[in-house]
Amino acid sequence: MNLKIFLKRFARNRLALAGAGLVLLLFLVSGAAPWLAPHDPDRVDIRNRLKPPSGEYILGTDSLGRDVLSRLVWGARVSLKVGLVAVGLATAIGLLLGAAAGYYGGLTDGLIMRFCDLMLCFPSMFLILAVIAILEPSIWNVMIVIGLTSWMGVARLVRAEFISLKNRDFTLAARALGASDGRIILRHLLPNALAPVLVAATLGVAGAILTESALSFLGLGVQPPTATWGAMLADGKDYLSRAWWLSLYPGLAILLTVLSYNLMGEGLRDALDPRQ
Repeated sequence: MNLKIFLKRFARNRLALAGAGLVLLLFLVSGAAPWLAPHDPDRVDIRNRLKPPSGEYILGTDSLGRDVLSRLVWGARVSLKVGLVAVGLATAIGLLLGAAAGYYGGLTDGLIMRFCDLMLCFPSMFLILAVIAILEPSIWNVMIVIGLTSWMGVARLVRAEFISLKNRDFTLAARALGASDGRIILRHLLPNALAPVLVAATLGVAGAILTESALSFLGLGVQPPTATWGAMLADGKDYLSRAWWLSLYPGLAILLTVLSYNLMGEGLRDALDPRQ
């Protein structure tokens, strides 16, 4: 699709533009965290514990006297890193397996799709919890486990696109000219199959951020003292009646981030749909 046409279609969707703007803002905030955070996010100050929002502590302090705003800003880095790395890994695996299944078909397709069906039989959250409980909880383990358990949707999308594209005239012409399977896949089929993958990856980032937040809330994600939005929610659940800001702000951060990625993904889907 022509880039100008794509941008014009995407710009007509106000909600998608708002989502893209929020995502861009999140990247800017996480990148500028050392300069935006007014305090050290890990500095404990018992004398100022559970302080409500004020001029010195704009979003208040937690039960250890740590600045909520600073931890919120640094937590954006963790959420973005987990979301992007996990989805990148899942997309790479899905592209590889989906391309092989769709292009070669037959036994290869059957084995890959049955393995995909087997993975889909297990509830992803319980599978992630089981693996994380065995491994040592860390940000890298969280990213790898989320990536290894969320590639199935991408694989199915790529397989369907390859089945549709492999018998088109341009593919048959490339094969008649003696192009290798690798060249046909990489130069002719894959570029034409990336549009739905891009949409799935954008929506997948939101799912990965939610999963990481849930794991951190349960104590199985990124470990303290690293600031994460899920861990901040867990810290605030015992103080809901007297320190509402501990749960409100990280909850809003998760809500707005996931919503912005979903809006942007829906906008990409509409803009890339040739039927529109």
